[in-house]
Amino acid sequence: MLIESLVDKGEASAISLALESENSLLIIDDRKGRRFARQLGLSIIGTIGIIVDAKLAGVIPSVRPLLTKIKTTNFRITEELELLICNS
Repeated sequence: MLIESLVDKGEASAISLALESENSLLIIDDRKGRRFARQLGLSIIGTIGIIVDAKLAGVIPSVRPLLTKIKTTNFRITEELELLICNS
């Protein structure tokens, strides 16, 4: 079965690469791609997870400016998730 028949080409490429690399962490935001990657046993994180981790590690002072920029693109984030990460 071709991965590309289950997810978009970009996600398929990323998942394939992650499967070839031992102990990889796949950065993926697409819901269908994330679900499929989990089914394959891959470790995943999304853009928001990276931003939150950067804040917790002291790399960035606040997540809010980055979320403001992200929201100007076609990236989707629920209001509930945004409130949760901005208030923690």
